[in-house]
Amino acid sequence: MKIPIQFVINGEKIELSVPANMTLLDMIRQELNLTGTKKGCDEGDCGACTVLMDGKPVNSCMVLAVDANGKEILTIEGLKGNNGDLHPIQQAFVEVGAIQCGFCTPGMVLTAKALLDQNPTPTEVEVREAISGNLCRCTGYKKIVEAIIKAGEYLKVKGAENE
Repeated sequence: MKIPIQFVINGEKIELSVPANMTLLDMIRQELNLTGTKKGCDEGDCGACTVLMDGKPVNSCMVLAVDANGKEILTIEGLKGNNGDLHPIQQAFVEVGAIQCGFCTPGMVLTAKALLDQNPTPTEVEVREAISGNLCRCTGYKKIVEAIIKAGEYLKVKGAENE
């Protein structure tokens, strides 16, 4: 049995019918072909599948697709800067060298966006707490934390430019 749902993803209104037991992650990857959201542990432990639902980070492997009904979803594909350039968070990740293998990066970037939307100037402790649900299997979190703090500075400058 499929259930009809409507939602907005990356600014685009979508209407789909999905199986009642389909996860949001599988819907994003299989039905919408947005493969930037990664399938990691499939148990909600690693954060590789993080997307923003109504501005809050969620592990999309732990959310049913039907729960997206009426919601606004942001995946890494929807996070663009002006004119298709890298978003300031993505730019900071590149500049600092926080990309590493890149598997955890989409989830880290979206978690950073949720943090910086709420707290534009987080401390290192606040950044580490925010990304505590996102696991990096490469080398560690030092550069990721540096990138998020730098992204906050970039966003602060951009905000000042737009005023």
